[in-house]
Amino acid sequence: MAVTESTLLTDLAANPAFGGWGQALLPWHGSREAGVTIGGESSMLPYHSNIIPAQAVSAVNRLIDDAAAGETVAFPVYDEAAIAADPDKADAVLFFYRGEPGAPFAIVNPGGGFAYVGSLHESLPHAQWLSEQGINAFSLSYREGSGQWAVEDLAQALTFIFEHADELGVDTEGYSLWGSSAGARMAAAIGSYGTAAFGGADLPRPAAVIMAYTGQSDYTAADPATYAVVGDRDGIANAGVMERRIRGLQSAGVPADIVIYPGMSHGFGTGDGTAADGWMQGALDFWLEHR
Repeated sequence: MAVTESTLLTDLAANPAFGGWGQALLPWHGSREAGVTIGGESSMLPYHSNIIPAQAVSAVNRLIDDAAAGETVAFPVYDEAAIAADPDKADAVLFFYRGEPGAPFAIVNPGGGFAYVGSLHESLPHAQWLSEQGINAFSLSYREGSGQWAVEDLAQALTFIFEHADELGVDTEGYSLWGSSAGARMAAAIGSYGTAAFGGADLPRPAAVIMAYTGQSDYTAADPATYAVVGDRDGIANAGVMERRIRGLQSAGVPADIVIYPGMSHGFGTGDGTAADGWMQGALDFWLEHR
């Protein structure tokens, strides 16, 4: 059942470990991946850089191992009736990396310009790393094609987690939302306006929002603590725009910080082997400080 860099993405999607929800792992959700391997996934991710196939392989095999041990690793966020009414909602799936029982949870939202969903590069490795630090971490796949749909899927994912917290073994107090590029816009939208504004239950807002390289400029004085990272050579998410948002939050009394990495472009993922190496530890420390 384990995968390698030569595993076809279509074979990955069909792996029984994911309980029939594996297609949600694919960047284009099955529409363009024929003949592409995990090692060749970079051809599917035009907005990303620093793509490390070995990370994707490791993250996927962790899920496969957990499934082999009897754990459910994939959870659709919408119920059967909602999916029957709108089959595209089957693309909204949480992939769960368990940490310490009863530990807080984080949701990691990948980017892709709302055209595709870069989970294998930009959320599964992040969630795996968080779980290794003891955090209960979820990677969210969401519907492509609309930022509104994506944020609605995140609101529903949070509703699902809160409703099933006991069986999932997670602490809902002081959770965090992580996102990169389009995924950071999603996390910030929930942080600014809450889940009910996007069709979810009326839930507490996150203790912290972690934003990697996004052009999001909107914010409110009620935003949660916010940590941002970006490269100074990012041609998609301007570092100056991100810095102005963080300074605005600080002026509003919101705990906020930004790190700008020299020489880095858009979509650097975990940053391993680059100037951004270790950014996730800084983000985790920030969240736990403000939890």
